[in-house]
Amino acid sequence: MESRSHSRSALTLAALGIVYGDIGTSPLYALKETLNPAHGIAAGSETVLGAASAIFWALMLVVSLKYVLLVLRADNHGEGGIMALLALARQAVAQRPRALRTVVLAGMAGAALFYGDAVLTPAISVLSAVEGLSVGTHVFEPYVVPLAIGVLTGLFLVQQHGTASVGAWFGPIALAWFAALAAGGVYQIAQHPQVLGALHPQHAWWFVTQHGFASFAVLGAVLLAFTGAETLYADMGHFGRTPIRLAWFGLVFPALVLNYLGQGALLLRVPAAVSSPFFLLYPTWALYPMVLLATAATVIASQATITGAFSLTRQAIQLGYLPRMQVVQTSSRAYGQIYIPVVNWLLFVLVVAVVAGFGESGELAAAYGLAVTGTMLVTTLLTFYVIHHGWGYGLPGSLAATGIFLLVDAAFFSSSLLKIVEGGWFPLALGSMVFIVMLTWMQGRRSLLARVGVSDIPLTDFLASLMAYPPTRVPGTAVFLNASAHTVPHSLLHNLNHNRVLHERLVFLTVRIKAEPWVPFADRMRIEPLGNDAYAVTLTFGFKNRPDVPAALEGLGPQFGLAFEPMQTSYFLSRETVVSSPAVDSGLPAWREKLFRWLSHNAGNAVEYFNLPANRVIELGSRVEI
Repeated sequence: MESRSHSRSALTLAALGIVYGDIGTSPLYALKETLNPAHGIAAGSETVLGAASAIFWALMLVVSLKYVLLVLRADNHGEGGIMALLALARQAVAQRPRALRTVVLAGMAGAALFYGDAVLTPAISVLSAVEGLSVGTHVFEPYVVPLAIGVLTGLFLVQQHGTASVGAWFGPIALAWFAALAAGGVYQIAQHPQVLGALHPQHAWWFVTQHGFASFAVLGAVLLAFTGAETLYADMGHFGRTPIRLAWFGLVFPALVLNYLGQGALLLRVPAAVSSPFFLLYPTWALYPMVLLATAATVIASQATITGAFSLTRQAIQLGYLPRMQVVQTSSRAYGQIYIPVVNWLLFVLVVAVVAGFGESGELAAAYGLAVTGTMLVTTLLTFYVIHHGWGYGLPGSLAATGIFLLVDAAFFSSSLLKIVEGGWFPLALGSMVFIVMLTWMQGRRSLLARVGVSDIPLTDFLASLMAYPPTRVPGTAVFLNASAHTVPHSLLHNLNHNRVLHERLVFLTVRIKAEPWVPFADRMRIEPLGNDAYAVTLTFGFKNRPDVPAALEGLGPQFGLAFEPMQTSYFLSRETVVSSPAVDSGLPAWREKLFRWLSHNAGNAVEYFNLPANRVIELGSRVEI
């Protein structure tokens, strides 16, 4: 019992940094932007109470009720996140074609918008922390952007080495950060306790309803208080539901509420502090230590988002929504510690461009909201399909569970759409590009497999004919990778045509990725004897498993009487080169057909993706017209 309690405490501490790093840095800019005079709401004591109240109830509704109590229940075998939820919703509506199409398109849109979040979180978080230097003196103002870019450059450079060594510091630093948030809030509340009246919902209702169109526009700033809420769900597989809930209700939520109320108390006393209510919350002597702590906290928040982008990309690759990319495992013990070079450097270029282009955290706030609320809206929609079709709840019950959240998410998303001209265009444009890539890859692969399937030959019939007059058989095992378990691999036909020999043992291998995060090692292999020392083997992995083919064959083969000697096993691959043909209708517009050919040409090598030994691989190519 004691060891279980200690383990839960350790997980709760770790969750502070990884799960709550993003939402924990929102006090740096959320209330400041909510009370921005540009929204058209006149400043005053009632306005301050209304803004603080709106933020409190947004955290209560969106984070506490929606994510912590509802969405965390929609786990895919213990895993969370937009891709895990999409896989769960796909299973729930698999027999309903129209609903399936809606679910897949919505899931891809949510995943695409997450990449906008992955760019904007490091940019706005680090920039807002470094801006604290200019609160004490204007001397630092010209250096804010260069310093922020320097911090971000170091962050992206360290990704290739893995973050396991510094990850141990995330929890303690986050603990110190939340303690500082609470302390600063209590310090100001004690001087003006009237701010506690903001806990009454009437102030929030007044703030978001009594200013006409300005009330609707200001929602786009209130939502900045719960950016990062999606991370609660995405990281459930790493920490479990209970530690995430304990961390939220035990420390994070109280610390955030105290800090926002403290900022409100400060503004009730000193309205001019609206220029930087977070850093002015603290005594003068604490300013620069808080800047350092805030910078460390924003680096942690940024790291969590970057890691999330890597994890999302790998899941999308294995579920068939993105082409293969090089995935580097940076830790032998922690499966989640991965590094994807293409994603890392694309994010770096975009983050630096955003920081240099926007220049201030306030300018980034408009862009940030659209990416966050778009993903949240999709999460609620997919949760409805899981509750209704997956869990079997009736329509009234499913709507009761998700309807209010759909309305809240839609209101916040609609408000953020007003900011398109002011910067909201950026996540929308980035998300649209990622969505088009995902859709093109998925539809292009479907068209490609259909074209390849036209010339497929049944495997059992072919082997029966071949073994009637067998060619020379040479020592060793030949593993032919094939998309279909019951058709002849093109690599076998090419090998027979050119080399005119067969290996003593033939293995026709098909790799499947299930819409589940993990497949137990003992359940990954299925073998069907075909006679004449030939076998059809199916390896099944979850979308979060590493598809290490040699390890699976060598580890599981002996259980089925197949021993795979590494130096006696050769892997034969077919690589299709996609070419255009006017006579073939791919179902894609011409420009997307060109995009698919480019993606196919630049997709990562199957050798690296399946961890095949390069010196034991024979790759045979073919041209496929689409």
